[in-house]
Amino acid sequence: MFHKEGYKIIIITLFLVIAGVLSAHFYIDKDWIRILVQMIFLVLLILILQFFRNPKRLISPDDATVIAPVDGKVVVIEKVFEKEYFKDERIQVSIFMSPINVHVTRYAIGGKVTYSKYHPGKYLVAWHPKSSEENERTTVVIKNPVYGEVLYRQIAGAMAKRIVNYAREGQEAVQGADAGFIKFGSRVDLFLPLDADIKVALHEKVRGGVDVIAT
Repeated sequence: MFHKEGYKIIIITLFLVIAGVLSAHFYIDKDWIRILVQMIFLVLLILILQFFRNPKRLISPDDATVIAPVDGKVVVIEKVFEKEYFKDERIQVSIFMSPINVHVTRYAIGGKVTYSKYHPGKYLVAWHPKSSEENERTTVVIKNPVYGEVLYRQIAGAMAKRIVNYAREGQEAVQGADAGFIKFGSRVDLFLPLDADIKVALHEKVRGGVDVIAT
C-alpha cells in the first residue's frame, strides 16, 4: 500500500526506470556495464516505493494517550518555551525520520483542530537545534478533552522540500488518522503539558499510530 502523495512520483519513476532498463538493454554492449546500469535503475525504483509505503495499522483511539505521530527515533525530550502558540513552557518530544522511515504523519491525539499554519523557511538538517523555528514547517494544535491543547509541528529537513498538511481549523481529528506527509527526510515535534507522563526514552525507535508517547 502506497501513500497518495507518492502516486505521481511513483508513476514517473516507473516510466523512467523502464526507459532506462530498455535503453541499457539495446544500446550498451558490455554485459557488466549494462547489468550495472539496469541494477541502478531498479534500486532507484525500490527506494521510491519504500519511501512512499503506507502500512495499515490497527488503532483504537484513546483520549488518555498520546501516540507517536510518525515512525522514527526520539531525539529530543526536554522542557522548552513554546513561543508560537502557547507562549509558555511545554514538554517537547521530537521524532527524527530518516529517508528509510515511513513518512506518513498521523494525528497523535483526537479532538478539534484549533490552529493550523504553514511557515516557509530554511532547510537545515532536521536535527539542527534551530530547525524547529527556522525551517519550512507547519504547526497544528488539537484540543483534546483530556489533555487540553496539544501542538505538533512538521519540520522539513535538508532533503525535504514539501510538507503536506491535511489539518484544517475547525475539523475533527481522529487519533491515528492520516494527517499529512513530509517528503524525503524530516522530523515532527510534539509539545505536551508539563504534567504529561512521558513513556519513551531518548534514542528509542517508535512507530506512528502504534507506540504510546505519553499518558
